Amino acid sequence: MQFLGLDAFAGLVGETFTVALDHDGHAPFALVEAQPLPMRHAAPGQLRAPFSLLFRHEAAIVFPQKIYQMKHAALGEFGIFLVPIARDRDGFIYQAVFN
Repeated sequence: MQFLGLDAFAGLVGETFTVALDHDGHAPFALVEAQPLPMRHAAPGQLRAPFSLLFRHEAAIVFPQKIYQMKHAALGEFGIFLVPIARDRDGFIYQAVFN
């Protein structure tokens, strides 16, 4: 299992990630924010500091929260749990929280 940290994503803000959809299609998701989250208590053996990612997908429909297969040229392919959290004039915003 690949444990990606904030540093892996921080330099990729503004770049496009490809997300695999259920119906064998793919959709572009743009990384719009990569931010650290407050660390309340460090757990023994904690592999990374908590962080949050925000992605935007420019579509008229919202995708349900679930684990999606995501691909990026620099990071390869990995599963990511995305949750729709907002809609703006450019599409829907999805959040992934790593803790």
